[in-house]
Amino acid sequence: MQVVLLSTYEIGRQPFGLASPAAWLRRSGHSVHCVDLSTQKLEGNTVREADLIACYAPMHTATRLANTVIQNLVSLNPEAHLCFYGLYAPMNEDYLRSLGVHTILGGEFEQGLCDLAERLARDDAAGRDPTSQTEPRVSLERQEFVTPDRGALPALDHYAHFIDSAGQARTVGYTEATRGCKHTCRHCPIVPVYGGRFRVVQQQVVLDDIDNLVRTGAEHITFGDPDFLNAPGHARKLVEALHSRHPDITYDVTIKVEHLVKHAQLLPTLAETNCALVTCAVESFDEHALEVLDKQHSPQDFEYALEQLRAAGIALNPTFVAFMPYVSLEGYLDFLRTLHRLDLVGNVAPVQYAIRLLIPRGSLLLDRPETQAVIGEFDEEALCYPWTHPDPRMDQLHTDVSDYVERVQNSEVSRAEIFRNVLTLAHRAASLPDPSAAEFPTDEPALAPHVDEPWYCCAEPTTNQLLQLEVGV
Repeated sequence: MQVVLLSTYEIGRQPFGLASPAAWLRRSGHSVHCVDLSTQKLEGNTVREADLIACYAPMHTATRLANTVIQNLVSLNPEAHLCFYGLYAPMNEDYLRSLGVHTILGGEFEQGLCDLAERLARDDAAGRDPTSQTEPRVSLERQEFVTPDRGALPALDHYAHFIDSAGQARTVGYTEATRGCKHTCRHCPIVPVYGGRFRVVQQQVVLDDIDNLVRTGAEHITFGDPDFLNAPGHARKLVEALHSRHPDITYDVTIKVEHLVKHAQLLPTLAETNCALVTCAVESFDEHALEVLDKQHSPQDFEYALEQLRAAGIALNPTFVAFMPYVSLEGYLDFLRTLHRLDLVGNVAPVQYAIRLLIPRGSLLLDRPETQAVIGEFDEEALCYPWTHPDPRMDQLHTDVSDYVERVQNSEVSRAEIFRNVLTLAHRAASLPDPSAAEFPTDEPALAPHVDEPWYCCAEPTTNQLLQLEVGV
């Protein structure tokens, strides 16, 4: 079969979601053409020659952007079989099928794509209708993974870079050691698909993938696991082996607060093996909001985790859902004041001040009465439930903060000044005097190590982000 794999956006990363299934499909004898629409143009002839076109939908924005190309795909090749695969495909199945998508694959999708290609080849030979799906729409079967094939993807220097503590840019390679998550945070898009389960990618496959990434220029590795310490023994052995093979390579991981507390004894090992950054979905400092989200940590737990990371010498990249219907205007002010008190202004990407809660189809938040009181009908185009804050000042503040952050996030405005201006907007929303000098950093805080694509994937994107992505910026 002639297979085209498409990715629209993967947070500035070379798309693992193309490289992994490409290896599986090529091993099965299929011809595979990979296109990353965030950096490449899709040629019409590539589409016209395809038997199977599969669009990767790992996140909300990637799915919305893929929706914009479906019409062109169908117009160019109405005979091609159209598949959506990845986390957001089964969550939006009805809508995607209404646009002409034939097959939906969620969870562990590589085997499903191979089975689909084999079925299409058989049906084509037998003259049968190939549009009736027989593959599981969500599979959590344990797979024996194959080393990803990245040969046809754009070079790593086309993607985001890691900025180290000295301000030097390092080329990033992206891989995955586990998928899914054993936790069930109510706002998380992983939960409706994986339901508290996770799957391990075999260590040798991960190490071989990293070897290939390093050979093609990677100086830093991002592990894209939803939580790197879901399998702490697997994680420890993996980073020790990575450091033994590539002692100069740094890496970053994502770990929830609960695991930073529970497995604090592993942090020195992470530091010794060159872990330079931990991304942590803190989400809020509001205890009620944390309970609604079922984050399983308290503000005090976060402060302990922060202390442990600092003691180990590992930088923190905290992410937040700053605007939720469960957080008051005073809660937003407390969020900003806590960042200042904990000396985190230099760690927080400005877009985090504007992140608004995304409620996709299937979200466990829909079971909460606080959510039902504020949401509207599901918006098929936006792929989420719109909601209105009980306090109109918060919706206006969100608009004001979003507009401001969009104007300055790629400028030379310092993080200290951005923080001061956001705090001022919040004070004015609450009819308070403008903040005093004691309430914000007077000197520019040290900029923490970070990846220069700062947006976090589990929240609603701003309008400007969508506009940038639609034109491939």
